[in-house]
Amino acid sequence: MTDQYGAENMLVLLGAAEAESAGLAAETVTAGDPTFAGCLAGVALGLKVYHVVEEEAKSQFDADVYEDQVGMMEMVLDVDEIASEMSSIRDQFCKY
Repeated sequence: MTDQYGAENMLVLLGAAEAESAGLAAETVTAGDPTFAGCLAGVALGLKVYHVVEEEAKSQFDADVYEDQVGMMEMVLDVDEIASEMSSIRDQFCKY
């Protein structure tokens, strides 16, 4: 898809329940698969990546839909830890 649409036009939205899992997925689509086990091993796409509970992403959804689909999970997730992990990955590896 990045070849067809351009990496600068892509955004990855994650929903992992833990900061570490979200960070691993975020690193995969920005710096390349850190486990070197997948097809993105060594492929630094630099894509924009956010987690659904981050305010930047959350603000883009209809509030009622967000509450219905994510609200209950948001109450039990460590939103601050997830946001910190995602911000760190974007600062280090995002190109766009």
